[in-house]
Amino acid sequence: MKKPNNKSAEKRVARPWGFYTVLNTGRGFKVKVVEVLPGQRLSLQRHQYRSEHWVVVSGTAKITNGRNTLFLGQNESTYIPKTTLHRIENPLARKMLRIIEVQCGSYTGEDDIERLDDDHGR
Repeated sequence: MKKPNNKSAEKRVARPWGFYTVLNTGRGFKVKVVEVLPGQRLSLQRHQYRSEHWVVVSGTAKITNGRNTLFLGQNESTYIPKTTLHRIENPLARKMLRIIEVQCGSYTGEDDIERLDDDHGR
């Protein structure tokens, strides 16, 4: 059987707030697992070239999506249009938050992040 012609990498990358693992990439998309440590949050950010779809796999997510704040549990999701301010937070004290993130757009590189507020000084 012929192997699919896509760029797949299963490397877990550490960040101050937890980890992410890129599951698959291709022209115009990237799929990640995002794991947020208890009590941690990602930077308040936006992207110029991609939108994001988030599905909570386990835990509880506090999500900033534009001017809205949502609490999502397992099997719940939200869509973040490009240029929209957004953030993922894990408000729980003892449980890891796991989210599947699907990025869609003309560019999905890690340098398409404009941080407006960051707990870790980046």
